[in-house]
Amino acid sequence: MKGTYYHILSRGNERRNIFHDNDDRISFLDILVNMSERFEVEVYAYVLMDNHYHLLLKTNKPNIFQCMQWFGTMYTHRYNLKHKRIGHLFQG
Repeated sequence: MKGTYYHILSRGNERRNIFHDNDDRISFLDILVNMSERFEVEVYAYVLMDNHYHLLLKTNKPNIFQCMQWFGTMYTHRYNLKHKRIGHLFQG
């Protein structure tokens, strides 16, 4: 829904780490900036833990599902390439 605030939480599959080093965190934040611009989403806050993250977002278009799908796919793709792995990164 347009103009709505969302608290987004996503955890690593099997509660495994989704960040192993600062390069992973920088990559995540880079994709977050791109997502914000691409989908016109305002990022108000974020917390990056080793095995999960929290985001506080506000949408300017009714596109939160497409936005988060794109975000999760992009980060998983980069993460999997870097760590030479395949498959799902996030739970659910």
